[in-house]
Amino acid sequence: MNTTSPAATPDTPAAPGRIVLLTTSHRVAPGLLSWPAWRTLHAADRVLCADGAHPQLPYLREAGTRVDEASPTAEELVAACAGGRTVVVVATGEGEPALTDGLARLAGSGRVSMPDLELLPASYDLPGARLLDLVQVMDRIRAECPWSSQQTHKGLAKYGIEEAYELVEAIEDGDRDELREELGDVLLQVVFHARIAEEHPEAPFSIDDVAGGIVTKLIHRHPHVFGDETASTPEEVKAHWLRTKAIEKQRESVTDGIPLGQPALALATKLSSRVRTAGLEVPLPKGEGIGYELLALAAAAESEGVDPEAALRVAARAYRDAVRAAEGLGE
Repeated sequence: MNTTSPAATPDTPAAPGRIVLLTTSHRVAPGLLSWPAWRTLHAADRVLCADGAHPQLPYLREAGTRVDEASPTAEELVAACAGGRTVVVVATGEGEPALTDGLARLAGSGRVSMPDLELLPASYDLPGARLLDLVQVMDRIRAECPWSSQQTHKGLAKYGIEEAYELVEAIEDGDRDELREELGDVLLQVVFHARIAEEHPEAPFSIDDVAGGIVTKLIHRHPHVFGDETASTPEEVKAHWLRTKAIEKQRESVTDGIPLGQPALALATKLSSRVRTAGLEVPLPKGEGIGYELLALAAAAESEGVDPEAALRVAARAYRDAVRAAEGLGE
């Protein structure tokens, strides 16, 4: 039985071949490619890459794949596929837009018998991979931006407070697009401060130290998830959290660790919460004036499960709307 494919004749046009655009993620270590990618690379007739310094090339060559440094035009690439040949193009970071646009124009012209075109992702980003981009961008801004390079922790402190309030406002408004943007602004503050911290002459730390610290804390404070303890209700989870936190902090007073610089209503609420959670019987201080009245209201609200800070914001926003209505402005 003859299994040889018939040769092309004037009445039988040659197979147009196949073009594979191989994309990789710079957020994944070079050489960690999918099995379909390796299989395609080994079977290809030619492998091309326009960037001779592409981080994947040493690993491809080490695996026995010959890679030619070349930047073919769309016409040249189609011609290279003549006779049923497979050509793999290892895409640069920009994704080869000029080449793909050229191929699209050729295909649309109807004048050329086009090879099969395939986009083959050789590596994929893991969840959270874009955080690496943020770290790299922040590093460059810190080094090259005249304003950012001069900032300090103290100088940026006010922005952290502002961004936190804007995040709360986006949550209360229910605006999803605004929420996403404000979360990014808060995240920027974390990365910015961590980048500044790297430069401390005596006690530097990095964003990896920050992330590592919170990962350790979360695992330690969730023994019902990562350990042998069990918790089936939110109340049991909170009990685990408070117990492990108390062991970690070894505080003398339930008031230790409460920032006194926070808004007064939130401060009063936090104090009331700590006292109630600890099971202490502490009467509210007696005194005259609106401050003591507000303290009593905040404590009462907290005991009923109401966040007085949020409740007052809702009322204040309603008051704002009423003012605008009185001005004839509406919403």
